[in-house]
Amino acid sequence: MKKAYLFFATGFEEVEALTVVDILRRGGVDCKTVSVTGDYDVISSHAVTIRADLLFDQQDLGDADMLIMPGGIPGTPNLKAHSGLERLIRQYQEAGKYLAAVCAAPTVYGEMGLLGGKAATCYPGLEDGLKGADLKTDKVVCDGQFITSRGMGTCIDFGLTLLEKLTDKQMAQNIGEKIVYYSVD
Repeated sequence: MKKAYLFFATGFEEVEALTVVDILRRGGVDCKTVSVTGDYDVISSHAVTIRADLLFDQQDLGDADMLIMPGGIPGTPNLKAHSGLERLIRQYQEAGKYLAAVCAAPTVYGEMGLLGGKAATCYPGLEDGLKGADLKTDKVVCDGQFITSRGMGTCIDFGLTLLEKLTDKQMAQNIGEKIVYYSVD
């Protein structure tokens, strides 16, 4: 079974996070949510409290196939400020594992210097944070191990793309049909 970790920081965008978790779990991926706050209960950017599965500091998180970051303000700056998450991202990058992010969160990879020469996208207006990237405006952009997306409105596409990368095209198609995203006529 494929495994992914999705990170919650105070101020994360809840729809971006939960849409992806939902799609991956429907597709059989072991997707765990991880709080970087030191508390299981994390408050989203719209004041919704959501309980994470794991606490960052109490886990060895090196065993997954993918790391995922939702956007949100101040969620993204809070993710950027977490030194343990930065070390984990670098570990995954060096291992060639998938690194995914949506909305403002791709700027974490950009500001770490990981997107040089890579195609990437993010929330409109934040492109300066994608340092060195080949900027795109597609809903979802895949370039090697990096998968980036634009915002809440692109998260079904983003989640299905992540599912396809972790499983296969048929599973993503099946889940897309089950959630009535793809036509089943």
